[in-house]
Amino acid sequence: MNTNTRVLVYGATGHTGRFVVDELLRRGLTPVVAGRSAERLAEFSGPERRAFGIDTPDLAGVGVVINAAGPFLDTAVPIARAAVAAGAHYLDVTAEQPAVQEVYREVDTAARAAGVAVIPAMAFYGGLGDLLVTAALDGETDADEVDLAIGLDRWWPTAGSRATGARNTAARLVIRDGELTPLAGPAPTGTWSFGEPLGEQEVVELPFSDVITIHRHLAVRELRSYLNTGPLAELRDADTPPPTAVDDTGRSAQRFVVDVVVRRGADVRRLSAAGQDIYAVSAPIVVEAAQRLLDGRFHATGAVAPGEAFAAGDVLDALGLLTHASTR
Repeated sequence: MNTNTRVLVYGATGHTGRFVVDELLRRGLTPVVAGRSAERLAEFSGPERRAFGIDTPDLAGVGVVINAAGPFLDTAVPIARAAVAAGAHYLDVTAEQPAVQEVYREVDTAARAAGVAVIPAMAFYGGLGDLLVTAALDGETDADEVDLAIGLDRWWPTAGSRATGARNTAARLVIRDGELTPLAGPAPTGTWSFGEPLGEQEVVELPFSDVITIHRHLAVRELRSYLNTGPLAELRDADTPPPTAVDDTGRSAQRFVVDVVVRRGADVRRLSAAGQDIYAVSAPIVVEAAQRLLDGRFHATGAVAPGEAFAAGDVLDALGLLTHASTR
């Protein structure tokens, strides 16, 4: 157990970063707010503030570092390396597949030697899907097929999402015959029944960072990852506005559903999660992970996946996002 409850949030002034700081405070943890701009950090009146760039990180004296500053292709490895050098655990909220791969490749050995956990993609994209698949497997580590479907009723993208999309031009990877493989074009399309509140939706195969995290610790032969097409069109439309708060927590009105269907032989299991605002929900997901890293409720050190580091079902229960589970 780590008695240091100080959690540094890099990118604290960003849209997701502010939700993370608020969630840390709500849980009684001590945020240290950090980012590139001292002027913007001055908006925080209570927490300790540290202004630095990725080339000169100041991470001393904290137990966990949460990186909420994208594009993560630029920030993840430098901040993760600095966290490991400082003896701190590292988390981030990336949806970028190449960023996760680079963290796994570049930081794993040093993290193992330091006895800390480095967990990229501990957020709505990445972590939530990984935890759902891991929980659906219920202790097993292999599957014949996994379908992972994400449904949004709207997508009001942040400036960070737009910047990340422009930066991340690598071919998206899926799992075919047990191996990471570039998604063939044109991407397959179809329909998916999400249940309430989304119902039947047109979807397109569009993999995010959960494909990389799942492949890290589970032997899945085929993985297909879908997103419904309406919000994808909004993301790609330059005129779509950013999120607007509709409650006192700052959440937008956006609703989401994430379904996973896992098949092992004749055994088929389905888990579903639902909630409000994909950016806001990333805060309790990543802070739940930070809490568990601080109090010792984690299973692995090195650069690891969410479901490899934590008891997946227990984390999902704590988050209160599960809406449906079935086995046939």
